[in-house]
Amino acid sequence: MSFADTLFNTPLTTLPFAQLVTGMVQLTVLGAVLMFFRPLLIGIARALVLVVRPRPTKDQLAARRKLNAAKKAGTHLDAPDVRAMGSRS
Repeated sequence: MSFADTLFNTPLTTLPFAQLVTGMVQLTVLGAVLMFFRPLLIGIARALVLVVRPRPTKDQLAARRKLNAAKKAGTHLDAPDVRAMGSRS
C-alpha cells in the first residue's frame, strides 16, 4: 500500500436518499420560520444591543455638540459646562 492510499483511505459512505430529503425539508422549514418571524427577531436583536450599549440622552448629545462646536471655534469652556459634558447618567 502506498502512502497516498494510506492517507486517503476513507470509506465512502453514501447518504440515504430519504435522509437527504428530510434534511432539505428541515432546512426549508427553518428558513420559512426565520423569514416569518424576521421582524420580531430583528426587534429582539435591537433591544439586546440597546441593553449592552444604551443611547446617549438628549442632554448628552447637546453637550457633545456644544463641545465639538467649542473645539472648532477654539474657545474655552467654563467648568460647569465641562462637568456637564463629562457626566453620564
